[in-house]
Amino acid sequence: MFEFTDKFDILENDELILKITQKYNGVDEMIPFYYYDIIRKTDSATVGKISIRIGNNFHSYYNGHIGYEVFKEYRGNGYSYKASLMVLDVARFYGMDFIYLTCDESNIASYKTIEKLGAELVEICDVPREYFGWRVSMERHRIYRLEVMK
Repeated sequence: MFEFTDKFDILENDELILKITQKYNGVDEMIPFYYYDIIRKTDSATVGKISIRIGNNFHSYYNGHIGYEVFKEYRGNGYSYKASLMVLDVARFYGMDFIYLTCDESNIASYKTIEKLGAELVEICDVPREYFGWRVSMERHRIYRLEVMK
């Protein structure tokens, strides 16, 4: 069974606080993850959400290890990038040498964020039906790899 730590329940930098909202143990194709609200320090506004998934399996290649969403009215401020940098410490704590980051092929804002993090494009591919998140008319995915143990 996966062991969580309370060490990462709150993560902070000069601008943001990541506050834990869920810890999921993982089951079957879903690997364990920490899930956070992204909170702006200046006014305590919740600007989005981010998760960091721990471990690797077939599905994590297509799902990626970090998932983020910034609410529409807060986009364009680099919150996804800044919050992603913050959760990399969680991956390092669990001994992950690298993580996968993925997005739809047409999601320009997301792949610009991923590239700003320093991730290298592995491939742009059709997602196989065996992937748990597969759906009809699913867009091709951009798959990136980011070394986190440098």
